[in-house]
Amino acid sequence: MAQDDSAPPASATPERPTPVVVGLDSRMLRKSLAIIIVFALVYELIRWSWSMLASFLFLILLAWMVAISFDPIVTYLARRGMKRGTATGLVFLVLIVSIAAFIGLLGGALATQIAELITALPDLIVKLVDWVNHTFHSNIDPVALTDATNLTPQQLAQLASNFAGGFFGILFSVLGIVFDGVTVLVFAFYLSADSPRIKRFIASWLRPDRQVVFIRVWDISVHKAGGFVISKLALATISAFFHSIFFFIIDIPYWLPMGIFAGVVAQFIPTIGTYIGVALPALFAVFEQPLDVIWIVVFATVYQQIENYVLTPRISTKTMDINSGVALASVFVGAALFGPIGAIIGIPLAAIIIAIVSAYGHRYPINPEVAAAVAADATQPKQRRAPWRTRKDAAQ
Repeated sequence: MAQDDSAPPASATPERPTPVVVGLDSRMLRKSLAIIIVFALVYELIRWSWSMLASFLFLILLAWMVAISFDPIVTYLARRGMKRGTATGLVFLVLIVSIAAFIGLLGGALATQIAELITALPDLIVKLVDWVNHTFHSNIDPVALTDATNLTPQQLAQLASNFAGGFFGILFSVLGIVFDGVTVLVFAFYLSADSPRIKRFIASWLRPDRQVVFIRVWDISVHKAGGFVISKLALATISAFFHSIFFFIIDIPYWLPMGIFAGVVAQFIPTIGTYIGVALPALFAVFEQPLDVIWIVVFATVYQQIENYVLTPRISTKTMDINSGVALASVFVGAALFGPIGAIIGIPLAAIIIAIVSAYGHRYPINPEVAAAVAADATQPKQRRAPWRTRKDAAQ
């Protein structure tokens, strides 16, 4: 057999690939390291600045929400010939006088009842756990429950003492609240009084075609969010007033904080706020006067009907329209991010985001076939055919 001369000999070693040497330019290496170091320093600076300014930025956010909340009233007065600065000052003066009058009339009673309410929580938990154990034959330890939730009588007594009688605790708390309140009011006054100039200044940084969209988004956001907050504050004030009066008449324990709680929660927590608002007063009343629970439920039901058909249509006209599920989710997200204040401003922020998305986004008309299918599914549910029926039976 002839030998193939083209094949390499068996003893020959395969050729090794030539190594490729990659070299880095020293100047590029130094430049890359410098860029990485600069980015790391900028990142740390941003983190440090955010940690130091987070509370202040939140106060600015609250100031902006206060400014847009009272913007409908300020704009109404400005269109009637009053200067915008004067109109803003008048609105804020009425607000401050109202808060001062409330504190002067009911501030002491409210503080005392809140302190008593805090100290009564452990006893309420014990009674509730005893009722659960007796009703459902369970074996829950109320002491372990209060320890796990940090609601021991010693801790709550200390908290109530600091709240109601601790001089330095009250002093520093009041000073902190006053400082934060003054900061919010000052910036809110500036943002409300100079709103047109601020709007023009921001629009000047945009292209002419984007300026129209920006102004439209600004106006819609301010109108919807401001109208929402004003209407909800009015409804919450009316609701808290009548609930407090009713709780006082039937002698519910801690009637003033309970009434305020019921009025505020019912307005700013959609869908379930009404039930939460009356559940806590009913829980305190059920162990003292069980019959009061029936009166609370009856009053809440009647008042809710009056509010839905009389008060809300008159007060909440031309406010924002937001899905109840989105509203409820915005409350929980705002509470998780910013605490109780976040629960209140969550819905207005969601409305502003929806307004921005609606202005910059584009929605398409529904296909007629899709609309017909959805309507058919909603109005005419399909009838299931029995599994033992054949096509022949169905035809007959």
